[in-house]
Amino acid sequence: MPDTMTMERINEARGAPVYDADGDKIGEVDEIFYDQGTRRPEWIGIGTGFLGTKRVLVPLETAELRDDGLRVPYPKDLVKDAPDIDSDEISDQQEQELYAHYRLSGSAGTAKRGRAKGKEHMTRREEELQVGKRSVEAGGIRLRKWVETEPVEVDVELQQETARVTRERIDQPVEAELGEEEIEVPLRGEEAVAQKRVVAKERVGVEKDVETERETVSGKVRKERVDVEGDEQKR
Repeated sequence: MPDTMTMERINEARGAPVYDADGDKIGEVDEIFYDQGTRRPEWIGIGTGFLGTKRVLVPLETAELRDDGLRVPYPKDLVKDAPDIDSDEISDQQEQELYAHYRLSGSAGTAKRGRAKGKEHMTRREEELQVGKRSVEAGGIRLRKWVETEPVEVDVELQQETARVTRERIDQPVEAELGEEEIEVPLRGEEAVAQKRVVAKERVGVEKDVETERETVSGKVRKERVDVEGDEQKR
């Protein structure tokens, strides 16, 4: 078994998939058996799957721990036919049978092989208040146009022709009969004429500005707490 295959590393692999020599998944890392003397992990128990409820062990000394799981250099049929171990400890005789099954040259020592209990834990969770923003209608402005009538006065200058009689004294003989004569002279003048036209006088629009204000949002969140009962081991 490589030196890097420590108890800590293999404990982190609990639940990881186990692949056979062909790369097929044959189960998951369910149990770890270690030498109670050296505390080195030596065997792993494969979880249920195609193996049913049978407890099957494979040696760690030939296994390779990768990012995607644990790989063993055995076909799944050989693993499936491994000796069934019912107890939580492996006896010397059972270990000899396992070595023989996997054709390994090792031999069982005097120390017992026990199942690692692993680390039990619980996860404490709590709620967090998340505040977002959304756009809502917060008022408005309306432009409305209507017609208003008001009196107006405009001054205008008008020209008017007037008549003035002029007399010029003359003294000369004429050859003409005396009689009646009439001359009519027309007089012209100006009068005011009014008409209306529509003229654009002003353009009225609405511009929007954005003002930022701070608002405090209050709420209640729940937290999980963990109480420890019993004798806690002092370190």
